[in-house]
Amino acid sequence: MVTLEQLPVGLLSSVGSDLHVSEGVAGLMVTVPGLVASAAAPLLPVAIRRLDRRHVLIGLISLMVVANILTALAPDFGTLLAARFLVGIGIGGFWAMAAGIAVRLVPSHAVPKATALTFGGATAANVLGIPAGTLIGSLTDWRIAFVSVAVLGLFIVGALAALLPPLPAGDAVRLRALGEQLRVPAVRTGILATFFLVSGNFAAFTFVNPLLREVAGLPKNAVGGLLLLFGAAGIAGNFLAGTMLSRDIRRTILTVSLTLAAVLALFPLIGANPVGGVALLVVWGLAFGGIPVSVQTWILRSAPDAAEAATALNTSLFNLAIALGALFGGLVVDHLALRGVLWLGAALILGTSVAVSRARQN
Repeated sequence: MVTLEQLPVGLLSSVGSDLHVSEGVAGLMVTVPGLVASAAAPLLPVAIRRLDRRHVLIGLISLMVVANILTALAPDFGTLLAARFLVGIGIGGFWAMAAGIAVRLVPSHAVPKATALTFGGATAANVLGIPAGTLIGSLTDWRIAFVSVAVLGLFIVGALAALLPPLPAGDAVRLRALGEQLRVPAVRTGILATFFLVSGNFAAFTFVNPLLREVAGLPKNAVGGLLLLFGAAGIAGNFLAGTMLSRDIRRTILTVSLTLAAVLALFPLIGANPVGGVALLVVWGLAFGGIPVSVQTWILRSAPDAAEAATALNTSLFNLAIALGALFGGLVVDHLALRGVLWLGAALILGTSVAVSRARQN
């Protein structure tokens, strides 16, 4: 799911050149599914009501396969965005349920580890999925990269059908339950922290390809390998954050947010050469890897009796933040300067530190 969502990050230049749009406009490939996912995340749990979650997951992955094939066949940028609309439905629905399903599959004492493992899959996309897709696209064609991920999705559908146990729904999620979670102070804080942290990160990360080439001075053919390095650091960051969360969740989120803000703020200075750029990219990956598991753990601890509703809200803001971060980052790239997305990202991320440092958790 995350590879499908973020694959355009490594292929913006190729897609833009082939379909005759700027890199800023090509960033809409990230913005559109993010906006759709932000709406789908709270609405889909309400719509599916008591459907077995196993069947819903299989359906969502199947939808993503179809959307990816349509993306690969798109004759123009408008058609491509329509396919990415379908991707947003799949993403929003999947992440609204994923953490809650992980909680159901393990005993209570293993919940933090199960959550870290679940979100480790998201980080693994940055180690294998996105770099591999970028490499395939650079060696062949960006359309081949999307076809390759669609084929992988077909194998995932088969694996889910064969291995996932029945997951009957508990109490149906109602719109009223979503509103009730917004009245919980700790949940509101978690959602706000998610928005600032994720929007700031993706304002810059959406344009990591041109940042590495034009700011750090790295060659185009090095980007795929560097994204692999970024993802490996993200894997380490995910499990490091998972370990820290068991001791102090507030300190973990503050550490992640302050580290990430510092990396983005310093990138135009220290990262303006190949060595500094690669070093900061590794630290960026470490901090990035801690984002999903940290904010999701905060949410789960804030609403232990309403995990699916609270997770749906957080997923909605997570994807809205991706969309708006990519959108405003694209505006900055097209109308101001590429380096401006780094300053924008750092400023937004600092909002997380303010929100969490002043909050009280249940």
